[in-house]
Amino acid sequence: MNEQILARHWLAIIAPKAAPAVATSTVLILARIWNANGAEHSIGNAVLMTALSLAAAAAGACASIGRAGDSTIAGTAFAASGGLALAGVAGYADGLSLPLLLWVLATAIAYGLAARYWRTDRRGTLAYERHVSDRREERAHIERVETIRGTTQIEVARTGAAYAEQLAQALVTRAALPGFDLKVLETTGLPQLPAVDTFQE
Repeated sequence: MNEQILARHWLAIIAPKAAPAVATSTVLILARIWNANGAEHSIGNAVLMTALSLAAAAAGACASIGRAGDSTIAGTAFAASGGLALAGVAGYADGLSLPLLLWVLATAIAYGLAARYWRTDRRGTLAYERHVSDRREERAHIERVETIRGTTQIEVARTGAAYAEQLAQALVTRAALPGFDLKVLETTGLPQLPAVDTFQE
């Protein structure tokens, strides 16, 4: 019944929300480092990044086609394609305006896609918490009913035992009185004890 309540650390709460911005910022920083080391206006590097980006996009398209398509693999492939395209442009361009514009656009798209998954995850968490709460209430109700039933059985048994004890005490007291005749008692018989009702499962 008593479950331990664990408070999540603030970093564990913030980290998933910061992940898209961290990912796109990392790609931009690495691309600018690559730009400073000779990728600026390099046709070969631009062709390589374009080919890798198109290959990742094709892999994402193939992973999302048909009934056997996996949305996780498709999403990862499309994200890789976008990251490679951003890295290619940021590495090839000579100024910062175009890479920064693409970084803002990529970050906005990443947050848009992540918000959808966060919403779905939140709905699943709320549904699970509701289900657990309903099960707890149901079990608590069953426990209360069983407690009442057990208490009633004990009280009925105590009442029967108290009646038998009082009857025995009355017989002992009666036998001690003057003029008590055991033969008369045997001919008339003892009063019948009440049947003890017990609950059957």
